[in-house]
Amino acid sequence: MTKSGQRLALGELARLHVERLAAIEAASEPVYAIPSEYPAGYHVKAHSHSRAQFVYASAGVLMVSSVQGRWMVPPGHALWIPAGLVHTVDMLGDVAMLSAYVAPSALADPPTAIRVVALTDLARALIIEAVAPADVRGGRHDLVMALLLEEVLRLPDRPLGLPFPSDTRLAALCRGFMENPSARLVIDDWAERLAMSRRAFTRFFRKETGISLSTWRQQAAVFTALPRLAAGEAVTAVALDLGYESVAAFITMFRRMLGTAPRGYFKTPENP
Repeated sequence: MTKSGQRLALGELARLHVERLAAIEAASEPVYAIPSEYPAGYHVKAHSHSRAQFVYASAGVLMVSSVQGRWMVPPGHALWIPAGLVHTVDMLGDVAMLSAYVAPSALADPPTAIRVVALTDLARALIIEAVAPADVRGGRHDLVMALLLEEVLRLPDRPLGLPFPSDTRLAALCRGFMENPSARLVIDDWAERLAMSRRAFTRFFRKETGISLSTWRQQAAVFTALPRLAAGEAVTAVALDLGYESVAAFITMFRRMLGTAPRGYFKTPENP
């Protein structure tokens, strides 16, 4: 595709996004569900909606960013975005999204924070049914939507959020690590760069992010590894690129963070 063609395609995607936002705000039903597709590398600018969004990427990986942090939505997962939260979306690979927008009145006590959740087979089937064409909707569709709301609240959380500090100096260090992650990150190095003692830096980092630097580093490593593993790259190659001295050490970290080894993590079928 030529550069002018790429600009035209990106302009069309931006126009479609604006139209989707307008349709979401105009919807009257408790749950409004639509599919959408985006090419690799596409960036959805900062926006919000009056409805909460439950989004499942049936293909590709999403990265959602807000003032609360960054969240990754790898295969087999979905994301709950609270109503009114300003956020951006970046596509890691070609992405096919299925989104259900939930009216504030549809749930008595909707989650107020972003949640990455693991999909059950039932939840996956329900979100696929929820975006069915309008000509096949009816009483059955209403039942699907009602059951989807029930299932969403039962889905298990996954620690795929990556809180980012508000302090500009510390945020710069975190961004640099995301660009070049390493298992050999040393607290004293970062403390020295911010002209702090180790103890002061440790307290400062936890105050800014809510977690320790060690935990943050492991979560950042998972962020980097998941898209590559989802694309079929070998666990050994990913582990060595991230600076782990052995594959076993990487697998141990991965299992501690996500509850299973990398090979088992992606065994969940993408279709019911």
